[in-house]
Amino acid sequence: MRPAILALFIPIAFAQRPVTEIRSTAAQAVFDLGGGSLVTFKLNGGLNPLAWLGPDDKNVTLRPMAHFLCLDRWGQPSPGELAAGVPYHGEATRVAWKIDAATPNETTMSASLPVAGLDVRRRAKLGGAILRVEETVTNRNKMGKVYNMVQHPTIGPPFLDERTLVDANASHGFMQSSPMPRPEEPAVYWPQALERNQPVNMRMLTNDPMPNVVSYVVDEPIGWTTASSPTNNLVLGYIWRTSEYPWFNAWRHVDDAKKPLARGLEFGTTGLHQPFGVLLEKGTIFGRKLVTYLDAGASTTRTYLAFLATTPTNWQGVQSIAYKDGVVTIAERGARTIEIRGGPAF
Repeated sequence: MRPAILALFIPIAFAQRPVTEIRSTAAQAVFDLGGGSLVTFKLNGGLNPLAWLGPDDKNVTLRPMAHFLCLDRWGQPSPGELAAGVPYHGEATRVAWKIDAATPNETTMSASLPVAGLDVRRRAKLGGAILRVEETVTNRNKMGKVYNMVQHPTIGPPFLDERTLVDANASHGFMQSSPMPRPEEPAVYWPQALERNQPVNMRMLTNDPMPNVVSYVVDEPIGWTTASSPTNNLVLGYIWRTSEYPWFNAWRHVDDAKKPLARGLEFGTTGLHQPFGVLLEKGTIFGRKLVTYLDAGASTTRTYLAFLATTPTNWQGVQSIAYKDGVVTIAERGARTIEIRGGPAF
């Protein structure tokens, strides 16, 4: 018998919200239906690294949280679009999502973006401590559509503290604060960024002021990023194809006491945080496109993996990530490795 499709109601720090939840023998994932965000991804009985409620009014029903999807854009609308009601980061987090199908370890959910004219369908499957998310975007418009799609995972305390280490296989990048028309000058190289023209190491966040968003390209076919918490002996990571998401965008923020408040581990189709007119005029940075295109009536699918693992004492961060036949292999910046088994096919 097919199980009933139900929207659960789970307390997320400030309100009872409708969600869809999937579980495995090792982990749990919860998606909020008031904007589609992945609000919980944790080992069973463990800590949720995605404990970030976002900057918006906490009483707003439809809003971004934790790991959310930026669609049909990344960043601000143009003045005309803003006047027409187009929201920052697009509509995907400003509409209600619905559950289309559900089993204990797999959920399919969807949303329709009324202004952008796009539909998005998400299929999430949990195997062990590995979450596979497949998202298909369809253009309902009678004309082709220029758009962008960026995954926006954000970690927060207590997982995030002064000891948390962020790693990635990113290459060269640029500061979003650099002036147009050539923000890529000067280039920075992961994990380097600049704050008031002084080098900043993006692996850690202590009491530094917030550098602007830093965007990097990934030169390898598979991109990855991780956040490791030696305090909590836990690592969260993401894997994606760079043919689908060529950019890795990192940002970080401290609170009024200069304590770590949030870190973004974003990957997507663009690396320039500007309206479409600016992106189209600029064209490319480091040979990578800044927009993507979907023909009228067409659909396209992108996939990523998220994973969790317990780390040994004195963990030094991640040197490399490999994925094969459902197994994620994490190599430390040292001699140790961790294997996570039982994942869905990528």
